[in-house]
Amino acid sequence: MTKRYLSLLLILVTISSYPYDNVGHRIISEVAYRNMTKKACKQTDKILGVKGIVYESSWADEIRSDENYKYSYQWHYQNLKDGMNQTDLKALIENPTKEGEHLFYAIDLMIKRLKKDKADAEALKFLVHFIGDLHQPMHLGRVEDLGGNRVKINWFGRNTNIHSVWDGQITDSRKLSYSEYADFVEDKFSSNKKKYTTYNMLASVEETYMLRNEVYAWDAGNTNNYHYLYKFTDDLDLLFYRAGIYLSVVLNDIYR
Repeated sequence: MTKRYLSLLLILVTISSYPYDNVGHRIISEVAYRNMTKKACKQTDKILGVKGIVYESSWADEIRSDENYKYSYQWHYQNLKDGMNQTDLKALIENPTKEGEHLFYAIDLMIKRLKKDKADAEALKFLVHFIGDLHQPMHLGRVEDLGGNRVKINWFGRNTNIHSVWDGQITDSRKLSYSEYADFVEDKFSSNKKKYTTYNMLASVEETYMLRNEVYAWDAGNTNNYHYLYKFTDDLDLLFYRAGIYLSVVLNDIYR
């Protein structure tokens, strides 16, 4: 393995693993906490502190500066090919190490760890974070552009990329705190809660993947960012809600 290849691999692992910012992860975890059973809330509070799943939701990002957790860098993303169908996605979810140990593998591993030891605080913090990452379209992005990091876009006069836009810049446009944003998406989508509680990992991935394809189809040279917000902000709102509900379903099952 050449030094050049190793350098490229390191870039791929690190650059394409930037997830939702802290606000995004807290929105998702706040929605989850509100929809968890009393038993699940009580048990997760005992492990991480009161509402610890909210306050520790960005822990998996914070530890990236710790060499002891270097192995987890590639767990934040699952690079997917274009043109995948439900059968393709299902096969990869069911065999999550087929293309390396990435996001699908990490979620599966943390669920297994928690079912074996419900008090595994590290696994709980990882799981909370990774389910958020699962609902960020660019964490299911193309390997060749590092999950959108190489797709440049001018965002209100500043040069950036579509991965960064989806990490936090669309979220920032709402000008809401994480708790206000959680209120907002709950009010907006709670009438469909029953539908989203039936989603398994495949359904969650499939919907996020379809949105990922729409994001890639957008003309990055279109400098009218208000059009972009009009097109995608509602989609981001739904991602936050779906992620929160899916996280609550997973944790309710573990801590039943």
